[in-house]
Amino acid sequence: MDKNIDITLKIWRQRGPKEKGAFETHQLKGISQGSSFLEMLDVLNEQLIGEGKEPVFFDHDCREGICGMCSLYIDGRPHGPDTEITTCQLHMRKFADGATITVEPWRSAGFPVIRDLTVDRQAYDKIIQAGGFVSVNTGGVPDANAIPVPKDRADLAMDAAACIGCGACAAACKNGSAMLFVSAKVSQLALLPQGRIEAARRAKAMVARMDELGFGNCTNTRACEAECPKSISVTNIARLNREFLSAKLKD
Repeated sequence: MDKNIDITLKIWRQRGPKEKGAFETHQLKGISQGSSFLEMLDVLNEQLIGEGKEPVFFDHDCREGICGMCSLYIDGRPHGPDTEITTCQLHMRKFADGATITVEPWRSAGFPVIRDLTVDRQAYDKIIQAGGFVSVNTGGVPDANAIPVPKDRADLAMDAAACIGCGACAAACKNGSAMLFVSAKVSQLALLPQGRIEAARRAKAMVARMDELGFGNCTNTRACEAECPKSISVTNIARLNREFLSAKLKD
């Protein structure tokens, strides 16, 4: 049965991208262990507003583990002390009564802080844009079986497509690498015949854009896979490397 707990929050506050940030400490009492982490932050903000102080800025949207906007670094881990979930799916029952919880924004050169716990994640959108389009004949409704795809490859493509682009992989990597994200987006198309036409151009363009935006190199520690809320496999990184090298050799 869930109970109420008292906690201490160490929250990162930063007024802007070029401002110097620092931690603030706040006490919360009577927090239900059945509440989500974001609901707890809502309670904190209500308390701050009641005290005449500025609320903490943090991102959220669906609160269902779909959009990935709720990305937070909690007690040294992306999305907090649980596995295969986003921050909005983290519940306070994971924390003990009297716990001190440290909350930070993503720590990555590719995700500059906008304010407090909110970071600019447009870099991932720019990488996807660099991937371009997929050529397909739109001159009629094709038969469902017109392009047969082996089930094992279809399953792998669907697994890769589960990536929500939250940024936990880059936040977990000591080099701030976005390789898991990029490899998932390349793999979901490279595994299907519909994605083969632009495959070489896509791999080169997305890797180039990733490097341009300041993400680091893969460290092969598999921290990205361990912290990914959708359990995206690092085998996708091997596939990206093959796609990229093959494209460069063709050049």
